[in-house]
Amino acid sequence: MALTKADIINTVQADEGLTKQQSTDIIETLIEIIKSTLQSGEDVLISGFGKFCIRDKNERKGRNPATGDDLMLAPRRVVTFKCSGKLRDRIN
Repeated sequence: MALTKADIINTVQADEGLTKQQSTDIIETLIEIIKSTLQSGEDVLISGFGKFCIRDKNERKGRNPATGDDLMLAPRRVVTFKCSGKLRDRIN
């Protein structure tokens, strides 16, 4: 089962003794900061957790799996995540 934003809000609320609205505001603000930083092209580094990076992908050939037709996929930007060594050790 995946951890949802609502689960994070409830955990912050319980652990810190905040109201649900305060917890929601904190989590929403954090997510907006991360999104706006990535949108501006900067990386987001969270020590002990990992690094979110923006990567540019070039135009490339692709194929429609339903019809088998060849097509060109447009260039785009994607978000990548590399976990920290501490997180990797904790998972393993």
